[in-house]
Amino acid sequence: MTKIQSQKKLKHEQVQYIEFLSADINRAKKFYSDSFGWKFTDYGPGYTAFEGDYVDDGFTSGEPINGSILIVLYSEDIETSKRKVIRAGGVLVKDIFNFPGGKRFHFRDPDGYELAVWSE
Repeated sequence: MTKIQSQKKLKHEQVQYIEFLSADINRAKKFYSDSFGWKFTDYGPGYTAFEGDYVDDGFTSGEPINGSILIVLYSEDIETSKRKVIRAGGVLVKDIFNFPGGKRFHFRDPDGYELAVWSE
């Protein structure tokens, strides 16, 4: 990534990086690749990173701890995203429901983290 590209991504006081603990990094990579098409860059056996247009993320070796932060992804086709998550091994926690501004569903990834996907 060039310095100009990096500067566009870095916004004052915005979330810029999210790091997950994973008991099995290869399993996490396969799940998120199969579900959302994420691409990864490995930095040794205990760390992998991926980047998007608006946020960078990574997985490091460790025992997952399900916390109070809910990561929410956007989808242009929520039904297709749900099918991909389930096919990749995600567990549906809350099926698609309406909320002010759209609809979403919640799932647990193979490490037990709960995430959500929303759509307009």
